[in-house]
Amino acid sequence: MIPKIQILATGGTFDKEYDELHGNLFFRDTHLPEMIKTSRCTLDVEVKKILLMDSLDMTDTHRQNIADHIVGSRYDRVIVTHGTDRMVDMAKFVAPLVENKTVIFTGAMIPFVFGTSSDGFFNMGCALSFVQMLPAGVYIVMNGQCFHYDNVVKNLSKGEFERLNEERDIFTQL
Repeated sequence: MIPKIQILATGGTFDKEYDELHGNLFFRDTHLPEMIKTSRCTLDVEVKKILLMDSLDMTDTHRQNIADHIVGSRYDRVIVTHGTDRMVDMAKFVAPLVENKTVIFTGAMIPFVFGTSSDGFFNMGCALSFVQMLPAGVYIVMNGQCFHYDNVVKNLSKGEFERLNEERDIFTQL
């Protein structure tokens, strides 16, 4: 039986829009329903928008709100779209609170609305695959890879996520 999955939208570059007149990025709504439909995903997925904001602007109140939604979810498998700048911090915040759930954080370096240059579609597809296979725990899925929440860092010079310690790779521990 294929597990039911909840996707929680919290914003980040993943859901940003581009204002061509003023040259800035902003939020209107989540692109998740469109992405699920376009990808012809046949999984039992529920999308829930919690908030839409840049992770750099999140406060402890916002982080607690996200954590409460994850912990309170009736689903055992949860994906959270999140800004990449504070994704690792959010995963570390949530990890001690989560029991018996597989939680994956994912996002994008380039907004989904930018089409094929965006990594958002790819990252979401990977997250949907990993959330079905991994045991309970908190993970980050970016760049086609899955990282344990406490063994990952965003490399700002490369714009990629990397393992801190290759010997602690999650797949060698399964």
